[in-house]
Amino acid sequence: MKFIKFYILSILLLATQLLSAQIEFTTSVSKNKLGVNQRFKIQFTVNKQGADNFKPPSFNNFKVVGGPSSSVNQSWINGKASYSQSYIYILEPKNEGNFVIEPATIEYNNDIVKSNTVKIEVTEKVEIPKDPNNPEYIAQQNIHLVAEVSNLSPYVGEGIYVVYKLFVSENISVNDWRVTESPQYNGFWNQDIEVKDGTVRRGKYNGEDYRYLILKRAVLIPQRDGKLVVEPIKMDFSVGVPTGRGDFFGNMITRNISYSTESPTKNVLVKPLPEEGKPIDFTGAVGEFEFNVFADKNILKANDAAQIKVEVSGRGNLKLFEIPKITTPAELEVYTPEHKEQVVTSLNGLRGTISDAYTVVPQYKGKYKIPEVTFSYFNPKEKKYTTIKTEAIFVEVTEGKELPSAANNNIVSNQKQQVIANDNNFRFIALNTTFNPIKKGIFLNSITFYLLLLLPFLAIPIGIMIGKNRAKRAGDVFGNKIRKADKLARKYLSEAKKQLGKKEAFYIALEKALHNFLKAKLFVETSDISKEKISEILQSKGVDLATINEFVEVLNDCDFARYTPTTNVMMEQEFEKAKTVITKIDKHL
Repeated sequence: MKFIKFYILSILLLATQLLSAQIEFTTSVSKNKLGVNQRFKIQFTVNKQGADNFKPPSFNNFKVVGGPSSSVNQSWINGKASYSQSYIYILEPKNEGNFVIEPATIEYNNDIVKSNTVKIEVTEKVEIPKDPNNPEYIAQQNIHLVAEVSNLSPYVGEGIYVVYKLFVSENISVNDWRVTESPQYNGFWNQDIEVKDGTVRRGKYNGEDYRYLILKRAVLIPQRDGKLVVEPIKMDFSVGVPTGRGDFFGNMITRNISYSTESPTKNVLVKPLPEEGKPIDFTGAVGEFEFNVFADKNILKANDAAQIKVEVSGRGNLKLFEIPKITTPAELEVYTPEHKEQVVTSLNGLRGTISDAYTVVPQYKGKYKIPEVTFSYFNPKEKKYTTIKTEAIFVEVTEGKELPSAANNNIVSNQKQQVIANDNNFRFIALNTTFNPIKKGIFLNSITFYLLLLLPFLAIPIGIMIGKNRAKRAGDVFGNKIRKADKLARKYLSEAKKQLGKKEAFYIALEKALHNFLKAKLFVETSDISKEKISEILQSKGVDLATINEFVEVLNDCDFARYTPTTNVMMEQEFEKAKTVITKIDKHL
């Protein structure tokens, strides 16, 4: 009996420890680096209900200018409950320097739980505009173009890469952008890498949470030593800046402005390749390589062809150096090599295989030696040169003419010439062909002659009609505006279908589609649209009240669904509901 009690007590203690271990108590800040005249937000968050007796740290070297305030977030999604409670302070540094904010404490299940420490770097005063709500200043503080270079001190010939990223904070929205000036890479061999994934990611910029997008990637290989410049990328943006005011439904009103910026210039200090230990046969290969020389067959008859392949494979500047050449005896006819490249470009540089394939044809019976071939390259990781030497290749000709005497052999050697390959070598006899008559028909008075003669007379009236139609259409300013809004409604409804599964993007696209549909059908500007005005205008157009209520309900769902849990099934139902109500209204208008 005592053993059973002890066993039950042990299980309860273990369960209590496991529950306690699951608690998370964290400290987060809005920025880790700021000026001495700036402020930041610090937030202590616990993920378990029932935690109390919260005690903040002493906040030495900081002045509390706001807080404490608290917030509770509780949700139930797909049968899984989540809970968090936060304690928030606004702090202002007193002095410059590097400081550590000690952990806060909270009590949970009779245990004291500590949060993590946070490091803060406080610099000298930064310039703050007189009007911090200036849209240009807000855009400048919340949009950043960044150029990330993998290595700012490579060797000549060593591959590096640059990635251009666009960072946008949660405080603003970017509606459109375009590249006004692409970067130049003077002194580099360069190749762009296609950016296929346009996914918006989450990341940190100067210690703060941002959304970011990869705009451009390129591989760079410096061609000379010294200081080389990776120039900036310049872009124009259409930015939605919050005005600090809300609409009737409590949504933040934004103001669209045009904003231009560029990424910082990056200086790359390229190191020369060391002269010490440089092999005589070094031709500029930099990387990590393998080298092979081999023949497809070693035994053949006279006038038969064999192929000798010289191959370099690995990772490095594969396109920027010469492959070693082979030396053959005078009795072997050698054709111009066929060069092949199978090279893939990625952020890790160039990798793959390059090769030269020599076709050799022996003239006499005997055994011939193709001497060893050496290949040298510089390995930037090991910072030293490496030389690879292949074994000699022997080609045995079993049938054919005997070698002439030494004297004749000298004559043959002196008369030997390099065979140049062209399109006529080793061609098969053509078995089928088509012939065209040498004497052509007379063009004058032919059908083609009269068709070309009448063509200008037919083209002139057609051109006049097309021009009149285009002028009439261009002059219809109101009609063009309505057609454009209708086109945008179809576009955004299509975009909403593509964004199914992505909550925020889906509801933004769906709301834009509904607004542009109204703009096209009711001839009202978006700024004039409110739910009361929508109901009033639709009733005047003869739309029944049930359909109007369905339309307003979809608009309300778009507003509230961004801030409440939702599922893919709910989004699909919302999309079908929007299509149905647009169809119903379109029948009445």
